[in-house]
Amino acid sequence: MKVVIPGGTGQVGAILDRALTAAGHDVVVLTRQPVREREVGWDGETQGAWSAEIDGSDVVVNLAGRSVNCRYTPANLRAMMDSRVRSTRAVGRAIAAAARPPRVWLQMSTATVYAHRLDAPNDEATGLIGGAEPGVPGYWAYSVEIAKAWEREQERAETPRTRKVALRTAMVMSPDRGGVLDVLLRLARLGLGGPVAGGAQYVSWIHEHDFVRAVEFLAGQDDLAGRGEPAGRGDLAGPVNLAAPGPLPQGEFMRALRAACGMPVGLPATRWMAELGAYALRSDTELLLKSRRVVPGRLLEAGFTFEHPHWPEAAADLVRRARTARAGRP
Repeated sequence: MKVVIPGGTGQVGAILDRALTAAGHDVVVLTRQPVREREVGWDGETQGAWSAEIDGSDVVVNLAGRSVNCRYTPANLRAMMDSRVRSTRAVGRAIAAAARPPRVWLQMSTATVYAHRLDAPNDEATGLIGGAEPGVPGYWAYSVEIAKAWEREQERAETPRTRKVALRTAMVMSPDRGGVLDVLLRLARLGLGGPVAGGAQYVSWIHEHDFVRAVEFLAGQDDLAGRGEPAGRGDLAGPVNLAAPGPLPQGEFMRALRAACGMPVGLPATRWMAELGAYALRSDTELLLKSRRVVPGRLLEAGFTFEHPHWPEAAADLVRRARTARAGRP
């Protein structure tokens, strides 16, 4: 099948491009700076020649949007909002104008849309949408507004012949350089991978292999409907959580990662120490302190099975593969 990935040059896009290409699919990446074969230029806002790639494609997976790995200044938050909403609008218009629109539009979203909570997990049916939690920094609500606007733009698109799915995605863990796991491993190896601000806040995550498999599973639901599968299996649309079924507190999460890389010590960090570290890394403490207790209710109900449901085993696999890659072995 032909898959078009707007914004596919980041970490998650590279994971998806690599896996789908290896599986024999025709993958086209839309990017502002095309440099490789199968990359096509676009500006993420206006219609152009790139729209022809969507016309006749089978699946669109829109990953476009400014990285969240930055300081959450008013300017950066506005750039996050604008880049996500405008690129989603552009993709929706291209699909609406296509003579042969894709059968599925998978739109990246984020698990950050859910409320900061420790008491219960958030699934798609009963999860609490964030933005009004007491006792958290006020600007966290803007991250929720970004997520809501992102999904709302896809919902508004007039694409009656295309099934639309919003991928509420947790942190995608892969052994690639520059990814979130790479940063966490660096901290763990330096003995700094201990609990942050007590470590009770939950971490939601998904192994890269399960992320790719979930994308393929969601893209293939139309095929299931055509083969007489039970009602509901072939029309999976709307918000879907892409997260492993085993979120765990940050202290336990880092303890398992330290065990996987053989580091027995992990110094704890207070909230103000986390602030200093985030400032030095030009990142933001929301990524560390917000409790994202997200579970994949709809995926499990639809029959999806995770190869890596538990973090200790997933961490061991990822650390082993990271070491192999660093050693230059295939």
